[in-house]
Amino acid sequence: MPVLAASSSPSDRTYSVAVGVILVFAALEILAIAIHFGAEYHAERATLPSLKTPAAPASAKPGTTPLPAQPEVPSSAALSASDRLLKEADVLRERGDTANALARLQDASERDPKNPQVLAEMATLYEAIQLYDRSNETWRKIQDLGPSAGPLYELADMKLRVGAAATAAPGVPMDTAGKPLDAEGLPEGSVFGVTNIEAEQIPDPEAETNLRLKIEIKKRQGVAIDHSKLRIMVLFYDSVDNDKIVATDADVNYEWMNPKHDWAESNPETLIVTYLRSKTHSITSEAALSAAAASVTPGKNSSKSKKRGEPAASTDSLSGDSGQRRYLGYVIRILYDDKLQTVRAEPARLINDAPNPSVSP
Repeated sequence: MPVLAASSSPSDRTYSVAVGVILVFAALEILAIAIHFGAEYHAERATLPSLKTPAAPASAKPGTTPLPAQPEVPSSAALSASDRLLKEADVLRERGDTANALARLQDASERDPKNPQVLAEMATLYEAIQLYDRSNETWRKIQDLGPSAGPLYELADMKLRVGAAATAAPGVPMDTAGKPLDAEGLPEGSVFGVTNIEAEQIPDPEAETNLRLKIEIKKRQGVAIDHSKLRIMVLFYDSVDNDKIVATDADVNYEWMNPKHDWAESNPETLIVTYLRSKTHSITSEAALSAAAASVTPGKNSSKSKKRGEPAASTDSLSGDSGQRRYLGYVIRILYDDKLQTVRAEPARLINDAPNPSVSP
């Protein structure tokens, strides 16, 4: 049987090799593409959860804007607690227990840090125990409150101008606010001062209290003044049921001994102020609105008097206090060019304890 032998030419072998190489390269290309897209797929799967759930603070809620911080306002409970602590401190101070009184005031100040009454009491006690740096620091807090602190703002301003340390110098005469008096009997650095006060109880069978004050007001020698810048306030206060301190609702009369009272003919000038509470206790509307206030006007006799029996409004509707009133004392303030010159008070605690006058003269 014949046998057939197959043979291939050189061109066939070259073709086969070329096709094989092409197939190998194609396989490698496909493998590379698969690896590339596979890596991208896995990377995309890894980052997708973080894109769907962005990080956010646990306290924040989607769609809400954080509110700005609101300033802290003392609650009514804190205010009432500070008032209670202030009264306790007053009682302890009168007993001579300065340490516990100061502790009560510090507690009250923490509860109500912008209470000028509490701060003034603290500053006074710091002066009493000769902690002058702390005293000045506390007066400065009252000064920072501004005119809203009332007369205590003016007192703080004067204390800081003079220096609290000077008020405790032994053997040096001072006014009630603790400001040293110089050789003329005037507070250091002041243009006006009170050199003498005479209080006289006038016998009057129809009156519960009939009091007359003679107040000598002196001008510093050799200083030219503008009368329009001078302001004198004489404020009377009563106690209600021997506890609460309120501006008086009694009849008040004030007049100058010298009709001109311009400090040209006489120095000092004398202001006479009377406090009258009749047994019938009828009051004038003016007296119920504010305490007595004397305005100095050169060349005019600034006097005001009330007759008994004048029509008067009821005590409850004007004063707001229906308890039994009794005369307690007075506070005299002299201001020149809007600067406090001196303060006189009887009793002295009225400087801090008395309420601010409701009506400015």
